[in-house]
Amino acid sequence: MKLVSFIGLSVTALTLAFSTPSFADNGRRIDVDSKVVTEHKARINGERFSYTATTGTQPVWNEQGDAVATLQYTYYTRDKVDDRTKRPLVFSFNGGPGSASVWMHLAYTGPRVLKIDDEGYPVQPYGVKDNPYSILDVADIVYINPVNTGYSRVLENEKGELPSKSDQQKMFFGVNADIKYLAEWLNTFVSRNERWRSPKFLIGESYGTTRVSGLAHELQNRQWMYINGVILVSPTEIGIKREGPVEAANRLPYFAATAWYHKALSADLQAKDLDELLPEVEQFTVNKFLPAIAKGGFLPADEKRAIIKQAAKYAGLSEKFVEQNNLDIPNNFFWKELLRERGQTVGRLDSRYLGIDKRDAGESPDYWAELTSWLHSFTPAINYYLREELNYKTDIKYNLFGNVHPWDRSGNNTGENLRLAMAQNPYLNVMIQSGYYDGATNYFDAKYTMWQLDPSGKMKERLSFKGYRSGHMMYLRHADLESSNNDLRDFILKSLPAEGKAAKY
Repeated sequence: MKLVSFIGLSVTALTLAFSTPSFADNGRRIDVDSKVVTEHKARINGERFSYTATTGTQPVWNEQGDAVATLQYTYYTRDKVDDRTKRPLVFSFNGGPGSASVWMHLAYTGPRVLKIDDEGYPVQPYGVKDNPYSILDVADIVYINPVNTGYSRVLENEKGELPSKSDQQKMFFGVNADIKYLAEWLNTFVSRNERWRSPKFLIGESYGTTRVSGLAHELQNRQWMYINGVILVSPTEIGIKREGPVEAANRLPYFAATAWYHKALSADLQAKDLDELLPEVEQFTVNKFLPAIAKGGFLPADEKRAIIKQAAKYAGLSEKFVEQNNLDIPNNFFWKELLRERGQTVGRLDSRYLGIDKRDAGESPDYWAELTSWLHSFTPAINYYLREELNYKTDIKYNLFGNVHPWDRSGNNTGENLRLAMAQNPYLNVMIQSGYYDGATNYFDAKYTMWQLDPSGKMKERLSFKGYRSGHMMYLRHADLESSNNDLRDFILKSLPAEGKAAKY
């Protein structure tokens, strides 16, 4: 046993070493199969309790039983739980593809979060603080880094050679390859940690929503592991097409939300609360804007003029600009145009963030103001946290963004597979969480995906949507960190069937 002291924190750290060999990455090494266990205390949702953090690596095996990769994870369990079989277990993934699990780990659901201001902007000195809203009071959580993200890596063979790039893509770097090997890995993890009887949940953010949508089906149909809930945070299209007029029209409610935030709307619209404004814009989008775009060049002139006028008013743009774009306003044009007269651009993933360009002219911003701001905070925090608080030490570089490209996007049926998993499993519920100011995976696209996920409407009572006044990572805003975790907590608890309730229709 080794006692490690931190400011305001006492941690007992137990290091367990395995005989599996270590892996070299440009001379830096990480154990292929290892774990470090540390003990902590927290006050979450008004309740004080102790918890255990297990940080380690676990191999990915091929069909021949050879270790071909190792995935780094962090597993949090609440201590002194009388019956672990009733304790929910949440598997957490971020997206990219190629992104580590750091974002939701250190800013959303975990027991420790970034030191940032109440709106999500970086502050120094960098570091972490307690998260009083974490879902750890009601569920254990595993944060998983797919291959080449975080400390996870492809392994050399017995000759010391890495698989070819094309072989790596077939094994790991594609929609279906990603789902297949992660499902196998989760099976091993659940078995090792004796969690087969626990209720299980999947949460994914951005591309992670494609991942967990596919995993719900893969786990049920290939691993025979049934899931109680799937949470889609800032979802991608998950294979549900939104092309042409639908894609163009669906941007308008996001444009309106962003313009409202920056006080770029007319006085009458600006006077409305966002909760009042957005339903109005959504109705216009579905009932008038989408049909108008669909009519294209054959839209009657008087009708076109009325649509241009209203769309420009909702988007905070000039009528001339909307007309010149034939009602189809590209996102990058909007990010540059909305505040052009103020000499500022707005962010892509979170349009509350402002940037400044070399030239006010042009069609798109020079850089993404929100991403550079986030990297300020996340990079030092995760490197500090894993090494100095969780006592997991390695010279391997932590990849916030790893090399996983080219990514094979063919055969993406993840949305349909999620629908099928829900149909097969009456216990399975789905919740979507989106930020109104997210321009990368906009909230109205997320609503559209939810509507199209089950066209029959037979399972719509098991589908829900929650919106927040922030962006792609809505939890960076303090008010939404609280509300989004509370929504998660409620979803998890409501998705646990009553004792004795059978999984049947």
